[in-house]
Amino acid sequence: MSYSSKVSSLQSYNMCLYRTALHPEFFDIVGRNCIQHGEYEFDAWIFPGGHAVRYEYSSLCVCEVVSDDISQLPERGLITSIPCAGEKEYESEFSDQIIYMTTIQSETLTDHLFLSTYNELLDYAKSNRALLSIWGDQPEKPNLSMIDMQRFADQIHLQSFHLRSDCGLVLRTQSIFQIKKD
Repeated sequence: MSYSSKVSSLQSYNMCLYRTALHPEFFDIVGRNCIQHGEYEFDAWIFPGGHAVRYEYSSLCVCEVVSDDISQLPERGLITSIPCAGEKEYESEFSDQIIYMTTIQSETLTDHLFLSTYNELLDYAKSNRALLSIWGDQPEKPNLSMIDMQRFADQIHLQSFHLRSDCGLVLRTQSIFQIKKD
């Protein structure tokens, strides 16, 4: 595979942040996890190559989407769209009630390192009951999307991985949704 095709595949991924809920019809959802905890509600959807999560507190709703195809997503409620290539950090506050923070890291690996990373994350996902999507046309070219969540009294921590064997991509996001205390 040429370097240019790896770069173009990597550059297709974006993280979109919304201030409104998104309808599930925008995604080919293969797994879902809902958490009602204390004062907030959290919903996570996994689909091949991406994820969507919703954090709701009081009358506020914040959604994060990571996908390689955002062309069909609505513009209504969109706060920002960040390309996932490289390393990025983003933070935002919503009506002095919710704090959102995320970091994005991506890299392309050789086939050997990619397969090792894939197997390690597959074992991790199974042992921690993380949301998982596995897909691919060939057994020797597996792909994986995973979301792992930790809930706390006033916040949720989210870690996601999206691995694409066609370009050796490992995309990792770490996000925190937190109720802002005065």
